[in-house]
Amino acid sequence: MCRVVDLQQAVLAKNDESAHTLRAELAARGTTVVNLLSSPGSGKTALLERELELARRRSVPVAALTADLATENDARRLARAGVPVKQVLTDGLCHLEAGMLRRHLEGWLPDRTRLLFVENVGNLVCPASYDLGETLRVVLASVTEGEDKPLKYPTAFGLAHLVVVTKTDIAEAVEFDEAAFRAHVERVNPGVEVVLTSVRRDTGIGTLLDRALAAADGAPAHTPVMAHRTDTPTHAGAAARPHVHEHPDGTGAMAHSPS
Repeated sequence: MCRVVDLQQAVLAKNDESAHTLRAELAARGTTVVNLLSSPGSGKTALLERELELARRRSVPVAALTADLATENDARRLARAGVPVKQVLTDGLCHLEAGMLRRHLEGWLPDRTRLLFVENVGNLVCPASYDLGETLRVVLASVTEGEDKPLKYPTAFGLAHLVVVTKTDIAEAVEFDEAAFRAHVERVNPGVEVVLTSVRRDTGIGTLLDRALAAADGAPAHTPVMAHRTDTPTHAGAAARPHVHEHPDGTGAMAHSPS
């Protein structure tokens, strides 16, 4: 058992080192990373597509990298926003790691990119443990997932700088209890902002972009209490609960040009 724990800590320590290096490299070129985490089917891609469209209309240089176990569907959808998009296929791995991200950015990330949105693999367990060199970590949940989602996935929600609720246009139909959800978020991550969104009704569209731009401009991000329980208390990316997998050396990647 001790060997397993030691291996987990070693893998995460290596990732944290890679994340620190990547964060510094991207900061030097003026790029801020936004890491988006959610369960499958949360509406993350739909919301991101709208935010990318808005960024393009505002002439904000943005790019997006999206990770999935299979298919290029999300990259095709995001490319409709008219910004640089890259699909990464993880070949079964349930999360991205900093070293993987760095390799996929080399030779692809356009110069002068101000914001890089990373749509992580749909999963609230594995990705929560890995810092990707992000400045802003955002966790999304739809109203269909239940008010107790933050309690079921305390690491993911507990390390978030921002929490986004999606599909609020159907909140009444599914009897979503907003007050209970907010209370549960507050329990695992006191003081974190919760944003309500609906792509269909344009509710909250642009808030994610505004928060990302504020982070890029140096505005201090929310500091999760859980981050203070890790070896790197200044950044929420360090894992409070290690989750480690062996994975293949390489992953597939496809770049999609703006349409």
